[in-house]
Amino acid sequence: MRVLDLLLTITGVLALAVAAGSALIHRLPLSGPLLALLTGILFGPEVLGVVDLPTVVEGHKELHEFSRLLLALSVMAVALRYPFRAARSRVRPVAVLLVVAMAGMALLTTAVSAAALGVGLGTAVLLGAALCPTDPVLASSVVTGEPAEKGITERTRQLLSLESGSNDGLALPLVLAAVAIAGPLSGTDALLESLWQVLGAVVLGAAAGLLAGRALRRAEREGAVGSGPLLLYTLLLALVLLGASGLLRLDGILTVFTGGLAFNATSSARDRTEEDKVDEAVNRLLVLPLFTVLGAMIPWREWGELGWWRAVLLVLGVLLLRRLPVLLALKRPLRLTWRGAVFLGWFGPIGVSALFYLTLEAHRLGADPVVLAAGTLVVAASTVAHGVTTAPGLALYRKAARCGPGDRGCPEPDLNRHGLLGQ
Repeated sequence: MRVLDLLLTITGVLALAVAAGSALIHRLPLSGPLLALLTGILFGPEVLGVVDLPTVVEGHKELHEFSRLLLALSVMAVALRYPFRAARSRVRPVAVLLVVAMAGMALLTTAVSAAALGVGLGTAVLLGAALCPTDPVLASSVVTGEPAEKGITERTRQLLSLESGSNDGLALPLVLAAVAIAGPLSGTDALLESLWQVLGAVVLGAAAGLLAGRALRRAEREGAVGSGPLLLYTLLLALVLLGASGLLRLDGILTVFTGGLAFNATSSARDRTEEDKVDEAVNRLLVLPLFTVLGAMIPWREWGELGWWRAVLLVLGVLLLRRLPVLLALKRPLRLTWRGAVFLGWFGPIGVSALFYLTLEAHRLGADPVVLAAGTLVVAASTVAHGVTTAPGLALYRKAARCGPGDRGCPEPDLNRHGLLGQ
């Protein structure tokens, strides 16, 4: 109980500080998750020793449930971030990112893990599958807020948001395939489980989202609903879908995202602008406790056992080779400029979704110190690297956009607005 009280106090003070200084944080090479991670390290057992938590290797079950809840709330925010009509118009490029890019990222991460750590195929594929999804929580700081909305084209922001929301759930088949390679699960069982979890998640999420949206619309027509925040309604919907999918053994993250999209398509909220701002604010602050806990649970001994040069090779290899080459190769199919491809290639952070799948693998196969140590090391490195480069990256993107007509470095136009992109 004392540890919980300490965590509540520390994360509460941090959340108040981040909320009060959000404008300053947007301008500095900092982010809320980075500050939370450093806070957890500071108060954790290796520095001040104020918060004494087990390492990730020992406490992966609790971390899994925490990351599962946060990820569900985050993908609900992504599903509601843009009008459904805009999200539907990005189906084709998002499908390319989900089918081609995610598979490429998993393969490249597997190869980097095997080469850098000298591990076998089983360990490498577990890392490749868990680290391939783009994290919606860390990505939110790149696509939301005034600096992003003023400097980054709407299409680029929508692609990153929708990719990060959808691939967190659709990474599950890759993770199950990795579990089959590394453990006793057969290939047939992995395929059948993937079909059940993914298809069931889509059906349940779509049905529940449609019903919830129509119920809200009817209540608004009959005057049964006041002008209270839509946020509460959608958070409750996310929790219901997450719980129901757990009972049915479905892909809970995909269920919530699909339900959010279906709700977005059918609800009739008249003015979503202020609601979206509240939604994003809560989404940004809810991540702070998780990264504070992660900082206090870092497996320092297991990190050291990886070997410093192997650890450096792993971090550099994953951050530089996991995503950027894939997005540059897909520049033409995605109809991106070089600047847009580089931006999307770098800002595909690894965070809460990776923690979710790393701990899921530990739950299915037992805790592997190498997998959890290497995975959390990459998550921490991504939190630092992307947290430090967000503000400068947005500034560089805006600077590159200041060019004359006809310059190939100009922002890519929103071609869909003229019906040129299709789906």
